[in-house]
Amino acid sequence: TRVKTLELEIDTRCWYSNSRTLEANLCTLFNHRPAYVSLVLAFLSICVCSGPKLKSCMLSSVPVLSWLPRYSLRDNAIGDLISGISVGIMHLPQGMAYALLAAVPPVFGLYSSFYPILIYFIFGSSKHISVGTYAVMSVMIGGVTERLAPDTNFMMYDNATNQSMVNVLARDTERVKVAAAVTFLSGLFQMLLGLVKFGFVVTYLSEPLVRGYTTGAAIHVIVSQLKYTFGISPKRHSGPFALIFTVIEVCYLVPETNIGTLVVSLVSIIGLVLVKELNTYLGKKLPVPIPVELLGIIIATVVSWQVNLEGKYGVEVVGEIPSGLQPPVMPTASLFGQVIGDAFALSVVGYGIAISLGRIFALKYGYKVDSNQELIALGLSNTIGGVFQCFAISCSMSRTMVQESTGGKTQVASALSAMVILVIMLWIGALFEELPKAVLAAIIYVNLQGMMKQFMDIPTLWKSNKVDMLVWVATLILTVLFNPDIGLAASIAFSMLTVNEIPGVVIFRSSATLYFANAEMYQDALAEKVRSQELLCTTQAYFDKLSKRLTCFASILSGTEEIIPVCLVLDYYAGNVLGECLMDDPSMSCPVQEGELDSSENEVEKGVATVEEGSKPDSTLPRAIILELSPVNFLDTVGVKTLRNVSRLYALISILLNLLTCSASLPRSFSPSISLYVLW
Repeated sequence: TRVKTLELEIDTRCWYSNSRTLEANLCTLFNHRPAYVSLVLAFLSICVCSGPKLKSCMLSSVPVLSWLPRYSLRDNAIGDLISGISVGIMHLPQGMAYALLAAVPPVFGLYSSFYPILIYFIFGSSKHISVGTYAVMSVMIGGVTERLAPDTNFMMYDNATNQSMVNVLARDTERVKVAAAVTFLSGLFQMLLGLVKFGFVVTYLSEPLVRGYTTGAAIHVIVSQLKYTFGISPKRHSGPFALIFTVIEVCYLVPETNIGTLVVSLVSIIGLVLVKELNTYLGKKLPVPIPVELLGIIIATVVSWQVNLEGKYGVEVVGEIPSGLQPPVMPTASLFGQVIGDAFALSVVGYGIAISLGRIFALKYGYKVDSNQELIALGLSNTIGGVFQCFAISCSMSRTMVQESTGGKTQVASALSAMVILVIMLWIGALFEELPKAVLAAIIYVNLQGMMKQFMDIPTLWKSNKVDMLVWVATLILTVLFNPDIGLAASIAFSMLTVNEIPGVVIFRSSATLYFANAEMYQDALAEKVRSQELLCTTQAYFDKLSKRLTCFASILSGTEEIIPVCLVLDYYAGNVLGECLMDDPSMSCPVQEGELDSSENEVEKGVATVEEGSKPDSTLPRAIILELSPVNFLDTVGVKTLRNVSRLYALISILLNLLTCSASLPRSFSPSISLYVLW
């Protein structure tokens, strides 16, 4: 191939103003080959951008640059300070407790409550959620660490006692490596999904599926902590039905219960529940909630130290908590192949929980959460956290509620909570070495009571939507019987099987309500589902021009007493308006097929096209769309305009639009006149 060389002087500052000259020169260079020219132009448009475009890209990629310079100390500082201290106090017991779920030493829970929070502060787009350790994510990490680093791999012979025992130091070191590797890889998955704009993946996690899954995962969490409650050492089971085998093993070992450990557990659970109920009862009177978890671990640590619970009664305690921070260490790449499936499941579950909570508070306070930016922010938090030996994080409902209720208005509150954890790690952490692990297990139980209340979804869904109830129950059963990662995949597959397709009818349901923040996304998703985006755009372009012609038809018909409806006749394949037709029967189907009608040849007197009755409609064109609106509890003005616009546009292409399972308040907000054709 002969390549012609030309000297092209291209001033990057003039690319946009001299684009025609640049394109002509490139055509000469590549012998008028359009494919090469298009490729070069696309590459140049990516590599070079204007100043405003670069600024916009930077502000959207690093949100802290957009809101921190405008941060109001007068309006936000006090609330963020109180909120940050309150949430930081919660991070201490929860981080240590959830580290037990992840099967790593408690201090690594504190690391996971520090590094990822600072990264999310820079890159996150939600103002209110509190990221950090989360029970469901921790138990998923624990399943991986115990599978790849079981106790049996670290047995050693003790000459003093003539017994085999576990080398705890070597085991914990290996488990930390596994947790860091799976966390690092899950962060890479999240960043990759965010960069390719894959934030819509959360739409496959419907609300019944998420709530059923978290309930099932909570059961896994409870079972995993029974050994700390009873002071026993059951064998670790993996694979399908592992939870059932573990429960059987625990029941078999109940006679060996350590009475001291059980008493500590019961007293801790009762005390935590009572004070939490007191918090609920006095919620409006207290400026901040009573830090029951912090008080619990302080009291338990003091009692354990004074009474010597470990020495006298054999109560297992946290043990050594090193002061200071860990240096960065790259994860062990050889483990990636063994944890790739678990990492992907962690990335999807963590993102689904965080974006769900983020959207709730964004709707409440009137701002927008960027789903793709959230993926990138969580991905960076987990990736960098994995380098500092953290385990995977997500958003906690309990901490988020405290952060919001105590006056937190920005992510400055999260940054301050991270500073609280930093102080604890540097100077205070060693004071909690005598803390009984049974108290941490009790904290986990009490924090899971909200998830266990989700069982009340079953009677509610039975009354409102039995298919959603079936998805909820099936997700719970699959998650309980299988590991959380396999259970998630099986639950998504089952959820998709519950969708039945009717020929000619499209049933569209969004798991979120319809409001200003997602109205455009709702409309685009519906158009993609119906495969009508191009046709709708063409129709909209013709609408203004044809309205004048239809006005002319109306003037022609003004002398008659009979009202004759007019509809647009469209070519579905090419997206062209073929003409207009007068129909004596409004219920008659539009019989136009591709190529059957040409406006230039079939136009009749007065510019009215005629159609032949009895022809069959295009089978590829949906005849009806059903919008299932059960998740929509209210409509704002943008939502009302969106539904009206959808109704009008789809009527233009002869698609009947219906609304299904509306709440009682919706008809008062929106009462569209929906029919098969647009009538004048």
